[in-house]
Amino acid sequence: MFWTSYLLAVLALVLAWPVPILLSRAEWPARAPFTAMVLWQAIALAGGLSMIGAMLVYGLEPLGDNLIAGLRGLADMVLYNAPTTALGFWHLFALSAAALLTAHLVFTLLLTYVKIERQRRRHRELLSLLASPSSGRPGTLVINHDSPVAYCLPGGARSVTVLSDGLMAALEPDELRAVLIHENAHLTQRHDLLLWAFAAWRQALPWFPTTRLAQVAVNSLIEMLADDVALRSESRGTLIKAIAIVASGSPAAAVPEQSRAPGQAGELAGALQAAPDEDNAAFGGAAGAASARTTASRVSRLLSPKPPLPRPLRALVLILSGLLLAVPTALLIVPGLLG
Repeated sequence: MFWTSYLLAVLALVLAWPVPILLSRAEWPARAPFTAMVLWQAIALAGGLSMIGAMLVYGLEPLGDNLIAGLRGLADMVLYNAPTTALGFWHLFALSAAALLTAHLVFTLLLTYVKIERQRRRHRELLSLLASPSSGRPGTLVINHDSPVAYCLPGGARSVTVLSDGLMAALEPDELRAVLIHENAHLTQRHDLLLWAFAAWRQALPWFPTTRLAQVAVNSLIEMLADDVALRSESRGTLIKAIAIVASGSPAAAVPEQSRAPGQAGELAGALQAAPDEDNAAFGGAAGAASARTTASRVSRLLSPKPPLPRPLRALVLILSGLLLAVPTALLIVPGLLG
């Protein structure tokens, strides 16, 4: 397994640095957001698998010619007191690092989930006090605020879309439908799961600039995917106008006026400010440079539409995504591969 560990290490390095940078600068993802999303997921999964696998394979090298055989040898040492002389210092170090990194990634994933669920639960409690159901729109709540605000709060059967009075007054019926379809697409396609995974990846490995690039790219892609759903029933001009109206609200206007006072309304303001980062919120008016870039990308994409990426190229990217996951997996489990 000597060459396998080094090849996995090289693959992990490539997927952690140059590949995400090049992909974040590419223009084609806007022409195929779903395909680009699959590729980003493959890069993240294959990168983590290669990183952990490289250390694990190196550590188990004296015990077998593949991962499974090595793990069996390690189990014999732990459970049946087999001799441990085959493992040197660096092998034990690599095994410890692999175990710690795996635990760190899993723990961060679970911790991020708990944090987001706690925020959403508190957000729902505040909305139950400060928002009212929208007449004729199931699963939609309305907050009393003059600025245009629209976002969704995922939660399975408890998922809701939140609109402001200002938004409903500023939009024409077809524009409001476009906003609602956009937000509903976030809920039905479970974009919150993607945001959760990439937010956890960034928190687990914050020293990798590419984790930030991946999170920003995924945030932009899910907005494009939701826009594409809205375009199936509403015109391009309608969607552009709706985005422009929502984005015209000032950053401070993205929270209710009651937030200027302490208490529950102030807590709701904090929840609304956090929502764009973690709950697919803010149709077009989220504060922050990343959200502004996402809005600009969406509008530019709609104003100057380019033809979808040709089907053969999309198929090629999907095949590449599959290979990114298959190659490290094969290197780990195929006996004697690369020696």
